[in-house]
Amino acid sequence: MTTTLSAALAAMPVVAILRSSSADRFPEVADTLRQGGIRAIEFTLTTPGVLAALREYTQDLPDGLTLGAGTVTTPHEAEAAVAAGAEYLITPATQPEVIAEARRLGVPVLPGALTPTEILTAWHAGASMVKLFPAAVGGPEYLRAVRAPLPGVPLVPTGGIDLDDAPGYLRAGATALGMGSPLVGDACESGNLSALADRTSRLVGLVTGARG
Repeated sequence: MTTTLSAALAAMPVVAILRSSSADRFPEVADTLRQGGIRAIEFTLTTPGVLAALREYTQDLPDGLTLGAGTVTTPHEAEAAVAAGAEYLITPATQPEVIAEARRLGVPVLPGALTPTEILTAWHAGASMVKLFPAAVGGPEYLRAVRAPLPGVPLVPTGGIDLDDAPGYLRAGATALGMGSPLVGDACESGNLSALADRTSRLVGLVTGARG
């Protein structure tokens, strides 16, 4: 059963970010994250072999999971990622041409932005949500300050968020969180998948508690 990004984030407001020197372990890592309760996973395009990994994993995508492509910086990359099976796109910066391509392809797009001007530019260009990046620069207080005049823009803080920081961002109004190395650690290289499962369980517990 296909799961939309909005439904996945409603169930568990976390996008797990997979970035590595190789995509060889991405399927195992994605399975571990899914089993722990994560419903949205991003395969980053800076990882060698990622399009093949996307194509293979989405051929038999587990129920309840949605898979996207991250670090998308050109319309060509957007098209290639969607052709490989990506169900949504995430960018590191606000690029109207990439947003337009995502809309043409019919997939959600989360452009990266930091300032209020960038956030509004991304939103008015057609972003589905806006990735607040790098979130650690301002922390939850910056998110809260930005949301005050822009309450209608769904923000997904990403970058430098530790597991223990997650509740603070959600309470400050984050729609979801982008979680990279603090969650995934070295699992995509040769790290222990049991340790990843433990971190996932801890994060899910913190998020569930913050949601009430």
